[in-house]
Amino acid sequence: MLETEIKVTPELAADHGLTAEEYARVLAILGREPNLTELGIFSVMWSEHCSYKSSKVHLRRLPTRGPQVLQGPGENAGVVEIGDGLCAVFKIESHNHPSYVEPFQGAATGVGGILRDIFTMGARPIAVLDALRFGPIVAHDHASPEAIRRNRRILDGVVSGIAFYGNCFGVPTVGGEVQFEPCYAQNPLVNVLALGIARKEDLFFARARGVGNPVIYVGAKTGRDGIHGASLLASAEFTEESKQKRPNVQVG
Repeated sequence: MLETEIKVTPELAADHGLTAEEYARVLAILGREPNLTELGIFSVMWSEHCSYKSSKVHLRRLPTRGPQVLQGPGENAGVVEIGDGLCAVFKIESHNHPSYVEPFQGAATGVGGILRDIFTMGARPIAVLDALRFGPIVAHDHASPEAIRRNRRILDGVVSGIAFYGNCFGVPTVGGEVQFEPCYAQNPLVNVLALGIARKEDLFFARARGVGNPVIYVGAKTGRDGIHGASLLASAEFTEESKQKRPNVQVG
């Protein structure tokens, strides 16, 4: 280990969102202590946001096969054949915690992520929908005036963020539904769905074959915003200290 390299400890692993059992599993897999880069990779790939480790058991109960299903779980998006050689391509994502911490950017990047998953399948995004849950925004026996103001700020930011990213793509928000209950005051639910359309023969899948394939990087320079967004933000619990995690929310 280089003298300048940070030593990985169980405490540092916990700071990266790994449980003691998960860190023990990392040690068993590698046969040694991970370096900082490896720890970061495990913390992201084993986060709830990326691995669905606590929700897989429930998701597996949903139907995923049928005569019209061309692609189920395991790809960037689901694909259903709709006739005349056309396919509906769709993706749903939740961005709950990021939207609580930074409502506008948290909701906007939630939409951006699923629009990306649609067009990387070779489909053209055509619509966005949402299902939202917030705490009370009017006088309520179980909500203080301060909580109501916070809930309104989150609502305004989330709705604006969803609309903003869709508008940048030229994709309308065609529908949605929203409910308000005290239980969502510090645990808002922000679920967005993107829908696209593609010809069956134009579908792309996340598989690369052969040696020597070029890798093309497209887009703006990567900033420091969003670092640990999956492992330390999107997969974390809601607390009063969440505002300190605003830099973990990706911008745009």
